[in-house]
Amino acid sequence: MGFGSYDESEQQHQNRNTEDDEDAAVNVHQNDHDGSITVESDASTDDLLGQLQEIKDSKQDDE
Repeated sequence: MGFGSYDESEQQHQNRNTEDDEDAAVNVHQNDHDGSITVESDASTDDLLGQLQEIKDSKQDDE
């Protein structure tokens, strides 16, 4: 066989088992959690927004 050639018989006998494919799929809802989260911080909303703006500005300076 030359470069880029392939065995046509191999191409014709490729049967895929769809059941195996379905079992191998990722279930993104398998570990769902219905809970809540709370965060306690002494920083005000304005402080946090200021920090976010500083981060954005520093990223722009890096580019």
